Amino acid sequence: MTKKCLGCGALFQMEDPKKAGFIEKENFDKAVICKRCFRIKNYGDYEVINKNIKDYEKIFDEISKRRDLILFLCDIFTLDESLNYINKLSGKVILVITKKDLLPKSVKEYKLINYIKKNYNLNIVDIIFVSSNKNYNIDLLYNLVNKRKVSNNVYLVGNTNAGKSTLINALIKSYGKNDSFITTSSLPATTIDLIEVKLNDGLTLIDTPGLVSPNNYLTNLSLKEVKKILPKVEIKPRTYQMKPNQSLLIGDYARIDYLSDEKNSFTIYLSNNISINRINLNTNDKLRNLKLTSFDLKCNKDVVINGLCFCKITKPAKVNIYTKDNVNVFERNNLI
Repeated sequence: MTKKCLGCGALFQMEDPKKAGFIEKENFDKAVICKRCFRIKNYGDYEVINKNIKDYEKIFDEISKRRDLILFLCDIFTLDESLNYINKLSGKVILVITKKDLLPKSVKEYKLINYIKKNYNLNIVDIIFVSSNKNYNIDLLYNLVNKRKVSNNVYLVGNTNAGKSTLINALIKSYGKNDSFITTSSLPATTIDLIEVKLNDGLTLIDTPGLVSPNNYLTNLSLKEVKKILPKVEIKPRTYQMKPNQSLLIGDYARIDYLSDEKNSFTIYLSNNISINRINLNTNDKLRNLKLTSFDLKCNKDVVINGLCFCKITKPAKVNIYTKDNVNVFERNNLI
């Protein structure tokens, strides 16, 4: 008899503790989640499961062939080139921007929607902002899904940490006929395989493994550090009037050197738990041993440190950014 873990979707197996779905033989009959999910849920432990990228590609190819409705989830802080993955999917796609509650309340949704439409050429039928933790727009999303669905099956796709499992749990709480919740974690690759959740007689949600970005800070840190970096409450933007030869230290994670000759304004959108210190560029070399990325920015640009923060800069600026080796740093038009 085969059984699937209700937490991560992996098939139960009793042979290898280092592989997905491991469960002790004596617990097989009564268990509903694997040992890994049990430890994530009860102790905050995390074990990396090595899964071949071809396994993920196979899953997403199958999703595209079925042409069902797809919810593509994206964290509001990681609007980047990963959005272009949407155009590889067949069928109707709703772009769901998660964690809206973390942005300042002054940020208007219609402006963000206009930004996405202007900067990304996406094949989507709708855009909606949600917050699973605050239950924001969950009813609106549910109604939209029922309006747009092709069959009873609706797939959730997106990067790790986009909040797919958390959103499903929020929908289960509001509309489900059972209370079998999916395992969630701050670390990537919590979901291993497809998880089908029959919400009710008219809708089955199918969670998918998160698209793992190796160039994201969250993929390169311990659970303790990830919890520190991920915002949990509405962030408070921090603005610095930068003079020539000044730098900003963002915790122990990144450094921004300002190299231009005129004053400028830098606004950092970052977890409230991480400190920022302004220092003298010429007399303090802290974090200069990290990877260097240089920019010659025009007006109204953001510099995004993937998985950590973004910095809104209003005037033209030459900057040096120092980060961990595997982290992607890029510029974009001002999001806010």
